[in-house]
Amino acid sequence: MNNWDKIAGMKREEQKKMQDKKLREFISGRLYPFSPYYRALFDKHKIKPEKIKTVKDLACVPFTSKTDFLPTKENPKVSRDFILQPSEELIKKYCGKPELLKLAAIKILKGKQYLEHRLTKEYRPLSLTLTTGTTNMPVSFFYSYHDIEALKAAGYRMMEVFGAKGYNKAVNLFPYAPHLAFWQVFFGGIQHEDFVLSTGGGKVMTTPNNVEAIMKIAPSFVIGEPSFVYHVIRYAHDNKKDFSFLKKVVLGANMVPPGFKRKIASLLSNMGAADVNILGTYGFTEAKYAWGECPTLIDVSSGYHTYPDMEIFEVIDPSTGRVLDEGEDGELVYTSINGRGSCVFRYRTGDLVKGGIIYAPCPHCGRTVPRISSNISRASNIKDMMLSK
Repeated sequence: MNNWDKIAGMKREEQKKMQDKKLREFISGRLYPFSPYYRALFDKHKIKPEKIKTVKDLACVPFTSKTDFLPTKENPKVSRDFILQPSEELIKKYCGKPELLKLAAIKILKGKQYLEHRLTKEYRPLSLTLTTGTTNMPVSFFYSYHDIEALKAAGYRMMEVFGAKGYNKAVNLFPYAPHLAFWQVFFGGIQHEDFVLSTGGGKVMTTPNNVEAIMKIAPSFVIGEPSFVYHVIRYAHDNKKDFSFLKKVVLGANMVPPGFKRKIASLLSNMGAADVNILGTYGFTEAKYAWGECPTLIDVSSGYHTYPDMEIFEVIDPSTGRVLDEGEDGELVYTSINGRGSCVFRYRTGDLVKGGIIYAPCPHCGRTVPRISSNISRASNIKDMMLSK
């Protein structure tokens, strides 16, 4: 998961071959054998795992949505059915021959106890984050050791996309909570070997104390939720603080329009911070990590740089479910090909993206990974606005 330079420079055809291979291995060796929810879904619709050979074959798999996580009378703990739950019985019954041979070799060479320890370390839930519950009740998503390593890798990749070369100092203003944003920055800083002070946001430290912490650390990065970051910078500006050390402001948890970026850049320019990059991120709890923009001019977004070895994104027509072509507007659908713990497959995010997914190399940084247009809105928000209107 740490071979980012190689992944970020792959040609599109190489990426497609890699994704097809990882998709086949994930379905036959992880998802179908160990996910109670998806094994039942595949069986209900008579989908044989071996029939899914390429990304295009995903079209035969029904979508998953937020409502599928909600408890029912029949299954009050349905969200736990999304956790991969291996056992010796399931391995023997469902895993493909290559996976069985690999596990048998480990068992012979290193013993049954070692194999059990390896499976426990790879799959057992160690932590969780929660959805915010803005559209429904909060849902828990569980992380194994493998998932935490993936979260670290995603954080490292984001820092590289942001243009963080060498040793960096950052202040993390996200609130301390079991939410993705805080932990993505925390673990990403560790993996990238940067110094990160996590203040916990305004409820843990007051706005004046957050500003003083920034002044003492003199970071090149400030990272946080847009409205609170703006509030902190505005307070510092009004109190005539010198932020000339700041090079990049990274904003997450909400969409960041160009006008908002300009407002922050204008304040920072008055505080001695010239040519600051204001960068947006995109992430959601169900994916268990996030993606970021690379540095550009304030009014230009490079799009969110994705990780094709860890996931597959599709854009669909929200009304018909038809998969759309590159650059077309539609709803984002996410499929994990690397997860453990809680895993989602063909998950409808509810996020509408104008400009869809771009596969051409990024004109700003040259990376060849698929990029999601930053013009994203929530389908639920649009419905709410229509009802209100």
